[in-house]
Amino acid sequence: MKIDSVHFYVEDAKVWRDWFVHHLGFEAVASKINSLHTCTEAVKSGVVYFLLSSPLLPTSPVAEFLRHHPPGVADVAFAVEDVEAAIALAQAYGATILQPIQERQVGNASLKSGKIAAWGGLTHTLIERSKVSSQLQLTTDSNITTIDHIVLNVAVGELERAVAWYEKILDLQPQQTFKIQTDRSALHSQVMVSRDGSVQLPINEPASSNSQIQEFLDVNRGSGIQHIALRTPNLKKAIAQFRERGLSLLSVPQTYYTQLKKRPGLPLSALELEAIAQQEILVDWKEDTQNAVLLQIFTQPIFGQPTFFFEFIERRFQAQGFGEGNFRALFEAIESEQIKRGTLQ
Repeated sequence: MKIDSVHFYVEDAKVWRDWFVHHLGFEAVASKINSLHTCTEAVKSGVVYFLLSSPLLPTSPVAEFLRHHPPGVADVAFAVEDVEAAIALAQAYGATILQPIQERQVGNASLKSGKIAAWGGLTHTLIERSKVSSQLQLTTDSNITTIDHIVLNVAVGELERAVAWYEKILDLQPQQTFKIQTDRSALHSQVMVSRDGSVQLPINEPASSNSQIQEFLDVNRGSGIQHIALRTPNLKKAIAQFRERGLSLLSVPQTYYTQLKKRPGLPLSALELEAIAQQEILVDWKEDTQNAVLLQIFTQPIFGQPTFFFEFIERRFQAQGFGEGNFRALFEAIESEQIKRGTLQ
């Protein structure tokens, strides 16, 4: 199973198409979805494919979504080998089938897909493409090459149920568990991974009433996708370009790097650490894995409300998992933004 595409519901698809092109260097491509009530644009980078839809008429499903939620991710589509088996399995476990399997021709290739309801306003389209069909050809000079992981926030008490749902219906397996707590707030997280490792879905629930996860749930009016991590082969270079293009990123205090130097086995030269600190990139590693380094940075919420944001990630020497040090640093960085907004005392 692989992530096929992500579908955002927004107020103006053309504005957001231009935002992805200008800020993140995506390429605009012709959308294969046409409708009288909905405008849909598409952008790509590497094998990342995003659909952006906005309503033309009040009858648009996008208009209905936006009546209940702020702009954000409405659907995450997964490419599966056998869509009929996948939909039958989902149905057997009680998933709501929103769209039965449909088949259509795209050029000389066939595409079969069905759609199921997930958490909150989120849906999953399951897609089976014929062997001659492919979503994208890889573009070689992209700063962004693939989706590393997608993070889902669910309401307090729903984490176990969400984990069981993804395990049964999409055959994702539980891996790392996080329990992050600061002086002010807390969260619990369970990382779910497909058997081939190509899909990673951390699921978060709030563990305190003032948690940033709870703030997301309140503003989003329910569960939903909190962020998407986009992988890049050279994070320092990519972030320098994104900053030049006006992208707003979360601040990291320089004291973070002072503490980093005290950790044993820092696998970066003093010169590179200085360059990384200048871009405010988070660094994590395991002492027992030589040179395997995780570099991460996070945008401010992109839609103006404290809901959806992007992460950019570089995994050096096949660094695996999610660095607990980075996870905590992200949590604290978002807390400082909550304090500025007055939603965390």
